[in-house]
Amino acid sequence: MSANLDGYEAVIGLEIHVQLRTRTKMFCGCELSFGDDPNVHTCPVCLAHPGSLPTLNEQAVRYGIQIGLALGCEIAPRSIFHRKNYFYPDNPKAYQISQYDIPLARNGRLGDVRIHRVHLEEDAAKLIHVGESGRIHGSDASLVDFNRGGTPLVEIVTEPDLRDAASAREWLQLLRSTIKAIGASDVNMEEGSLRCDANVSIRPAGSQELGTKTELKNMNSFRFLERGIEAELERQVALARAGEPIEQETLHFDPRTGTLTPLRSKEYAHDYRYFPEPDLVPLAPSKELLDEARASLPELPAQRLERYQSELGIPEAQAKLLAYDGELGDYFEAAVGAGTEASAKGLANWITGDLTARLREAAGEEGEVHAADSRVTPQAIAELVAMVEAKQVTAQAGREVLAKLVAEGGSPAEIVEREGLASISDSGELEGIVAAAIEADPDAAAKVREGNMKAIGPLVGYVMRETKGRADGGEVTRLIRKQLGLG
Repeated sequence: MSANLDGYEAVIGLEIHVQLRTRTKMFCGCELSFGDDPNVHTCPVCLAHPGSLPTLNEQAVRYGIQIGLALGCEIAPRSIFHRKNYFYPDNPKAYQISQYDIPLARNGRLGDVRIHRVHLEEDAAKLIHVGESGRIHGSDASLVDFNRGGTPLVEIVTEPDLRDAASAREWLQLLRSTIKAIGASDVNMEEGSLRCDANVSIRPAGSQELGTKTELKNMNSFRFLERGIEAELERQVALARAGEPIEQETLHFDPRTGTLTPLRSKEYAHDYRYFPEPDLVPLAPSKELLDEARASLPELPAQRLERYQSELGIPEAQAKLLAYDGELGDYFEAAVGAGTEASAKGLANWITGDLTARLREAAGEEGEVHAADSRVTPQAIAELVAMVEAKQVTAQAGREVLAKLVAEGGSPAEIVEREGLASISDSGELEGIVAAAIEADPDAAAKVREGNMKAIGPLVGYVMRETKGRADGGEVTRLIRKQLGLG
């Protein structure tokens, strides 16, 4: 449900941190890991021992350039690293190596959202709050796992071009699928390899001035991002209507309770006392590196969306589902290329509709089962859709076949044969069942004769029950009208 913004307009920008899928950390040779024992992937560099010096990860630079190019950015001919100074337990150096006034890339666009900048930096360590309320033996305490410290990050900052929470969610899904298509990250939000902060403000409708913004930190799912933004918009509108000021601050959204909690006042750039990193030389990508990165880009989700709509005629909503979910799009592509007579539009409809719903229903509380991991092969769904479009089975019978495929796999043709689900091809048999339907419900038949076509439903339903869904609905309607003298 959208926030009530009557008289106000939302202004939303996103800051996204993406952990890059390199073998080692950003500035040292420690291997990356997820789920290993704490503090087993550390060295003097990532633990900030005196005298240790950073060395830039070349693969991280390649991935950063690919992401910048995929977002339509200008790649800086020369960028530099800075020290972002802050004191916190997850940061052993008391500064983070990042980029400030000369980032790797800037001035891009993805969909309708402009990209302000894309830059490289290192991740912080992981804080673990132990015990109830973070208490150990009666004392407040947190532990630090430095395995994550130094992980290569790309930070993507958008312009404040989003105007509602649903659009923010959809755009982040597009960004995630774009980065995943490149292969630069697994973008697993549950494991923290994609984290999103939202900058949220409101202004009077029609105004061009920006209001005071707040920052929602570390939204770790698309649904929580949307809910968090909605909650913050409602809070800001309530303050504005009450004549109270909106303070610039950082907030935490609790998805369990739907509440917002202040974390700290929002920092400004000067609070971090940025200055150039003296231990790293400027980054100047060669023409060969840029050409190689550009040539290695695959078809990106936005391009796939355009192709699905313009070349295959798939409606926008279905095309977005297929284009923005890389695995589902690949499954669809495999079904289109399976060598059947199934149409692309028909396949898109069945895959994004009935198949996805069946798989979600079958998974229950255990989580989503992806089409590519199901018992329904692309070949099988293509054969089933081709049979439905050729009227060898009805859509209703096709859904029964699909249920069998989801449960046990196999061949659609064999299931149709075994279960007796083939469409009735004997017109004489079907005419007899239609006549029986009219005889069984003379009131409905009389209403149809009088022009009330809504009354045809019980007659059609009778035929469908008698044929167990094997009759074509359009043909049944035609025969009913014919036998009632309506042409």
